[in-house]
Amino acid sequence: MNKIRIGILGYGNLGRGVELGILQNEDMELVGVFTRRDPKTLTLATEKSKAYHIKEAREMADIIDVMILCSGSKSDLPVQGPEFAALFNTVDGFDTHAKIQDYYEKVNEAASKAKKTCIIASGWDPGMFSLNRLYAEVILPKGKGYTFWGKGVSQGHSDAIRRVEGVEDARQYTIPIEEALDRVRKGELPDFTPRQKHIRECFVVAKEGADLKRIENEIKSMPDYFSDYDTIVHFISKEELEKNHNKMPHGGVVIHSGKTGLNDENTHVIEYSLKLDSNPDFTANVLLAYARAAYRLNKEGIYGAKTVFDIAPAYLSMKSGEELRRTLL
Repeated sequence: MNKIRIGILGYGNLGRGVELGILQNEDMELVGVFTRRDPKTLTLATEKSKAYHIKEAREMADIIDVMILCSGSKSDLPVQGPEFAALFNTVDGFDTHAKIQDYYEKVNEAASKAKKTCIIASGWDPGMFSLNRLYAEVILPKGKGYTFWGKGVSQGHSDAIRRVEGVEDARQYTIPIEEALDRVRKGELPDFTPRQKHIRECFVVAKEGADLKRIENEIKSMPDYFSDYDTIVHFISKEELEKNHNKMPHGGVVIHSGKTGLNDENTHVIEYSLKLDSNPDFTANVLLAYARAAYRLNKEGIYGAKTVFDIAPAYLSMKSGEELRRTLL
């Protein structure tokens, strides 16, 4: 078997998840981990894995089939996505929903020129949840869809807080408002603002001497992340963060309620849910499945940026079409 040769850009929680996930995909192998840090300072999780400086990636374009981008959506991926799309087939979990179309256009331009295949926004939301929103909408066109996240740690929002000046570390929990969730599960079709569906709770370790009031105001007013929500900010010690917030659980539900029948006499509720012990581990495995798709599509001469909406499910699986028809259809 010719294995798909994977590169990992970034070695935080998500990068480590991808490294471990490769062990469960027998058609893949890790070429290397690329970092902006000194590679000698990284302790990788698997034997024989090797770290390289990010500047060395360009020289290894011929021996990497897919580069998985594990950087943050707030400031890293907007630069790295188009940059690496000009060199590699890529997969990423860009998760700033309001900016996905702009990001898509930039990655698509670079990937199309370079004849690369780059799948963006392919985690679980955006990603798996996006697919379920689409399926539900086309099955029940007379209806309405809702997405609730949590309770759990958002990697993207936590990273956004860490980018605030004066912040050493942070965890952000997204918490659904139970009353809103219950109404939707009953088949009601209410109109909610973001503030009526979720609370955002932040646990922040500030650097010594930092202006706590400024940090809190900057977090609460951050567009695309916190400004549309009731946001609670707690300042805690590094020791408390490591003791009480060292896990990365997450999850959520996509619910779509719709009507059928001549007089709308039938109500249907579709619900898809995830309960994740480790947000980064699960997200990493989604990215790996789409790395397989990116590799196959590129071999077929299909170039440019793609999203989960563009990928047939069979491209994600190691199984042949015959095996899928016999075992899952």
